[in-house]
Amino acid sequence: MADHGDITVSAELLRRQLEDLLAAWGMPEDYIRVTADIIMDTDLCGIDSHGVGMLSSYDQWRDDGDLFFDAPITVVNDIPSMALLDAGSGLGHPAAYKAMTLAIEKAKATGIGMVTVRKSNHFGAAGYYAKMALEHGLIGIAMTATPGAAVVPTFGKQSMIGTNPIAFAAPTKRNPPFVLDMATSTVAVGKLAISHRLQKPIPLGWALDDDGQPTTDATVARFARKLTPLGGSRELGSHKGYGLGAMVEILCSIMSGASILCMERDKGMTFNIGDVGHFVMAADPAALRGDDGFVDELDDYIDALRATPPADPDQPVLIAGDPEWAQFEERSKNGIPLSAALTEEIRGCADKAGVAFILTN
Repeated sequence: MADHGDITVSAELLRRQLEDLLAAWGMPEDYIRVTADIIMDTDLCGIDSHGVGMLSSYDQWRDDGDLFFDAPITVVNDIPSMALLDAGSGLGHPAAYKAMTLAIEKAKATGIGMVTVRKSNHFGAAGYYAKMALEHGLIGIAMTATPGAAVVPTFGKQSMIGTNPIAFAAPTKRNPPFVLDMATSTVAVGKLAISHRLQKPIPLGWALDDDGQPTTDATVARFARKLTPLGGSRELGSHKGYGLGAMVEILCSIMSGASILCMERDKGMTFNIGDVGHFVMAADPAALRGDDGFVDELDDYIDALRATPPADPDQPVLIAGDPEWAQFEERSKNGIPLSAALTEEIRGCADKAGVAFILTN
């Protein structure tokens, strides 16, 4: 396939391409709207590993019969502050959106809402779902297991858990909201795919090779799928990232009854596509405190952190979410950059689906 070079496209054009593909893959219109909103927010925020860069994987899972774009989302159990949903092996975006919408409703009624999802798939960036709570004055939390093991436990040499991200969002008044969105691995798997597409080495400590040894080769690391837990090594605290990743698995997979990949290896499974678990929660600080002082105090706290004397005068102290807010503003104005390799992946998906390829500078 010819290399047509790197391009930068408007969010509007990229969204049209995305919606055309999702429709061709059989996704219902209401799912398309939600999914496109989430994917576009992800790319606008500069989280390139979880946006349109996942389209070729979704297409492959669809071909393999593990992902159904029109799967119904059903309520398995619903009690005042908790609920369990079944996504029917559909794409995770619509299911996680419905889960957080329900969690928000419960938080408004009872002060807290917690919803888990089973039989789901990759849902993009966890931060989007946590941010959904902000417009309601609520704290949002979102976590997910992943479609495949990619992280090696501390002292191990075989991947056993996923990158298992955690997202937390808290509302403010003067400052941009506090939004933390992090993998519990040193990096996300998608970062390996990006480095592989760009043919660039990865930093030492991100991942291991097939023999469990540290590697800087992005291609070797991408296909070995042996990321280190957050911290990189025991000496630098990888046991903490390992523990957090296991915690996410407990909340997302065991709480919901979804597949636990490391317990399925004896059946020959290497992925649990179609049975991924999610966990979302919304909480009302005003209901707990009995006043509206949370946002003002969080603003004061953020101001104090920003006032920290910087070690480098040219690099001020940042708050979680700052890089993403800056990327969102820049890309909304100037467009979203796509590497030549990713552009060709999207072109291949479009050609295969019989959809016009419309992405140009």
